[in-house]
Amino acid sequence: MADPYRITEDWEEGYRAGYEAGLATARRDIGRDMGSSKNLATEKSRAKSKKRPRKASAYNKMYAKVYKDLKKKHPRTSFSALAKKAHKETKRRMK
Repeated sequence: MADPYRITEDWEEGYRAGYEAGLATARRDIGRDMGSSKNLATEKSRAKSKKRPRKASAYNKMYAKVYKDLKKKHPRTSFSALAKKAHKETKRRMK
């Protein structure tokens, strides 16, 4: 009777081929394999451009002022309560 646990030559050859292919993939620099050089150039230009901060709106400036005033008057009050009051007061002042 043949040994059921014996590894055949075909299996060994397939295992060896798969192992070598895996090593080749591990050695490859995956970061450079992203397609054409045109795509790489656009990706680099996007990464270099700095994002400008947006200009604060009039409402935002008024809200900040009102919130600071409320925070001075009520330092122990929670943010959510002060924010609601500040938004309400800002809407009233901006009318």
